[in-house]
Amino acid sequence: MNARLILALLATSLPLSAHDLVLANGRVMDPASGLDAVRHIGITGGKISAISETPLSGDKVLDVAGHVVSPGFIDLHAHGQTTGDLQIKAQDGVTTALELEGGVYPVAEWYQSMESSAPIHYGATVGHISSRFAAFHPELKTGQWASGKARLALLGPKPDGANKVAGAVEMKRMSDAIRTGLDEGALGVGFGINYTPAATPEEIEALFRIAAERKVPAFVHTRAFGIAPIREAITTAKKTGAALHIVHIGSSSISDVPEVLKLIDENRTAGMDLTTEVYPYTAASTMLESAMFNPGWQENLRISYGDIVWTATGDRLTKESFERYRKQGGWVIMYMMKEANVEMAIAHPGVMIASDGVPFVDGKGHPRGAGTYARVLGHYSREKKLLPLMDALAKMTILPAKRLEGHVPMMKNKGRIAVGADADITVFDPAKVIDRATFEAPTTPSAGIPHVLVNGIFVVRDGELVKDARPGRAVKARK
Repeated sequence: MNARLILALLATSLPLSAHDLVLANGRVMDPASGLDAVRHIGITGGKISAISETPLSGDKVLDVAGHVVSPGFIDLHAHGQTTGDLQIKAQDGVTTALELEGGVYPVAEWYQSMESSAPIHYGATVGHISSRFAAFHPELKTGQWASGKARLALLGPKPDGANKVAGAVEMKRMSDAIRTGLDEGALGVGFGINYTPAATPEEIEALFRIAAERKVPAFVHTRAFGIAPIREAITTAKKTGAALHIVHIGSSSISDVPEVLKLIDENRTAGMDLTTEVYPYTAASTMLESAMFNPGWQENLRISYGDIVWTATGDRLTKESFERYRKQGGWVIMYMMKEANVEMAIAHPGVMIASDGVPFVDGKGHPRGAGTYARVLGHYSREKKLLPLMDALAKMTILPAKRLEGHVPMMKNKGRIAVGADADITVFDPAKVIDRATFEAPTTPSAGIPHVLVNGIFVVRDGELVKDARPGRAVKARK
């Protein structure tokens, strides 16, 4: 008998005190089923054990009248993977934060480093960038390549990993690293091709073939910005048969957003396994020492010095300070998108919401790591009426869950409110939810999200972070 059916039957026959926790009188919104009604949610053993029109009793009952009870938000693009970064995301309603673009290497070592330290669920792809740097510098200690531990996740300690064409030896090392990472449970293969300009189309194609063989997606930051490099990624995916997810379509497309969305729709309609995401800001962020700022960056990014802000001080760059800070290394913010194009991507059917949240350093960084989800719900859905609330929630819950659940079985129990599903739940006030993080104060928690549960355990309670809560678990692909 189906496990969910068993739980549903039990929920109708067990005594009223059977549930560990009851969320009472909330407006349950579940994009997976279309449910939008006042219900009482029973939670037992970390799972949703009942969804009832009539009141339930349990060991604890929390009245959430006037609030939306939603599946916890799933962020497919979260670079910040420290405990502190993940706690900030939890306050934005996120219950699962995955590093799928940059990825990690070695995979098993990274997952081990995250054990018992995560307030929300975590996971990663195996990263082409870090595998490539390791291939060029095998003499270095492998742990230096793990994402979230050092700048090496994006950049490498020497320029060879970004700027030198791989020979047969490096290709063999890279391919072996990718396969090993997938064996260790990586959620796919992550590519940041713009950070490795020496990676030839043939190299990328060879690694796409590994993704296709293993039936996992390639999560891709394209070679440059605009429609041409996006066409390159789509063509390579078609040629190899790999599933493709293009990250941060707003910044990847820049002014070509209308044409890119049309291109994606055409290929999806033709049957291609192709998805994308957007974050709700007009500024991007990365590290100034990266290969993205190799000569020609102005044409690639379509910006100049004054459009770049040194994160540590908030200063706009000049040619002189650009060159000085590039030698020093550190995070920058680039103002490179138009609001109309960002709005178009947010509202477009099938485009998911993902933060691209980068690690916060001394409280500095990009506010997208703290405010992405509340910003979409509050600013774009409620205030600007850009998209209905249910559509916004779908982009944060069931759509990212479905992107992964074909090769990550545990994702079938996330992103939905259903009996038997994981009790990863976000409770928010639809009239008050809003982002408060700014470029000046980027770690400010979102407002209007009083409760967030992960595996049925509060990580945010009554609007306050539960500082010692560590219910997050590893999200891995099946072997």
